[in-house]
Amino acid sequence: MRILVTNDDGYHAPGLAVLEEIAAQFSDDIWVCAPSEEQSGAGHSLTLNRPVRLQKFAERRFAVTGTPTDSVMMALREVLDSPPDLILSGVNRGANLGDDITYSGTVSAAIEGALAGIRSIALSQVYGPRNTSGNTRRNIDGGGDADLFDAAIKWGPKAIQPLLDAAFDERTLVNINFPPCLASDVKGMRVVRQGFHDYSRGSVVEGKDPRGHRYFWFGLHAIEHTLDHGTDLEAVADGHIAITPLQLDLTHHTSLANLAERFEA
Repeated sequence: MRILVTNDDGYHAPGLAVLEEIAAQFSDDIWVCAPSEEQSGAGHSLTLNRPVRLQKFAERRFAVTGTPTDSVMMALREVLDSPPDLILSGVNRGANLGDDITYSGTVSAAIEGALAGIRSIALSQVYGPRNTSGNTRRNIDGGGDADLFDAAIKWGPKAIQPLLDAAFDERTLVNINFPPCLASDVKGMRVVRQGFHDYSRGSVVEGKDPRGHRYFWFGLHAIEHTLDHGTDLEAVADGHIAITPLQLDLTHHTSLANLAERFEA
């Protein structure tokens, strides 16, 4: 089985190494093609106003000076001589839950794979006080987040295995989020729907650069969660791995008849 591994945190991100470690449990035909720099929040964007460059690090390892979408497109059109059987995107350092998936480069890389008709899975590791202390396995970004990916490392293969021969409808993908705890504290896996956030409390931080010019920075402060029953937000909050099937058809089908009547009138 050929596996393409990508992400949005960048080629040198620790989560990419974690995902390669997970992928290696399923295949030895693993290819890496990821953004050369962090592209968090890039969504499903394409680089159209400047050239995209492809850098080769090893026989099956490449970086792209662009977005996660660019990386998947370059892998499918320039790097690989035949399509992969599976695309894995992540493991993202941070959650991709609820409507945050619309901003997510991690999910968008999997979306690009789904558009190409390839089985695609996005994986994200939620972080918090329960998995960002201690010094057990590895040092992340030179800091103290040694346990950050513990749940993803040990539960990742268990979450992926049932999906390898599952039926995926066209233009669908699966989004997986690991809870912010050690693997030993994970309570299990839940297949759940997408939840929603309350963005009314979002923030924009204003500052001044050394020349006295104003700038603005979108704050990543805590956002109110709507923990509806059966959602990814609830599952992760309860210590479970959230497994959510996503579709690319954004049509609100229940509105079609009503709108059609209005325009026909």
